Amino acid sequence: MASTHRQGSAVKILGYTVSRATLAGLLFAATLGAGTSMLYVTHNKTLEPGIVGIVWQPDNKTVGINGHWEKLGARELLVQWTVVDDQAFVAGTGLPSVPVLPDWARIAKAPWAQDVILGLAGYFSENRSRDNIEQLAAVSERIAKLPTPLHVTGWYFPAEVDPSWTRAKELPALLAKLPRPLWISVYDGANIGPAATAEWLKQWLPNDIGVFFQDGVGVYARTAPVAKTYADALSQRLGKDRVRIIVEAFRPRFGGGFRSATVAELKPQLAAYDGYPLYLFDGPHYVTPELVDQLAR
Repeated sequence: MASTHRQGSAVKILGYTVSRATLAGLLFAATLGAGTSMLYVTHNKTLEPGIVGIVWQPDNKTVGINGHWEKLGARELLVQWTVVDDQAFVAGTGLPSVPVLPDWARIAKAPWAQDVILGLAGYFSENRSRDNIEQLAAVSERIAKLPTPLHVTGWYFPAEVDPSWTRAKELPALLAKLPRPLWISVYDGANIGPAATAEWLKQWLPNDIGVFFQDGVGVYARTAPVAKTYADALSQRLGKDRVRIIVEAFRPRFGGGFRSATVAELKPQLAAYDGYPLYLFDGPHYVTPELVDQLAR
């Protein structure tokens, strides 16, 4: 999921804004600091189609994340990252913290965050992330072990892949020590087409890593029906339980930047993806209370 609010660069999610063969329930207890322990539920679930979650790309502006996205069906939160640009949104990383940390205990109680896919270490700049994937993987391995009050059901490595990135095939070795279920996001920046994109991923992506497909509709890279053909191709090659769709709930703003999509823009986009679990990118920045009420009606 590339940043949609970073110095005018294109959006992509996971991340922009990221499934999978249902595994036997794998549970392991992680013993956490101060005598507290947390249970991480580490099995891939088969999700019903429709809106199941929102994406949150943490920044200082949205550190107090709040909303009523559960009205749309969301109960899972995909956090794009917990460390970005070498600053931490969680305690205990050994890195400088952002000025105000999120209230993770409050977030854990929100109806739209009953399950959490926790993003690890990244950079706002996609190019910088790609140039430093070894470092990001090492930091991610460390922070994946940190305590939070969240009900973590998976992890997300926030370096997006597309067929133009030749180093993407190095990811399996770099991500081998990260916990599972593990997710990445994918888009087709090279416009090689659905079948070729799916085949490219199939050649190197381990079977225990799922993908969030960034639909590209928010930046007018493609229409929703075309995005659906990508999801179908990925499902056919990787397995449907490994594929979820990031719905870009924004549009370019005249004069620069992005705005929330209107309900008239978003409804046909959502309808095009019938059959897939959907995650709105991103809740705090673009899925406003007004948009939630309009969609809920």
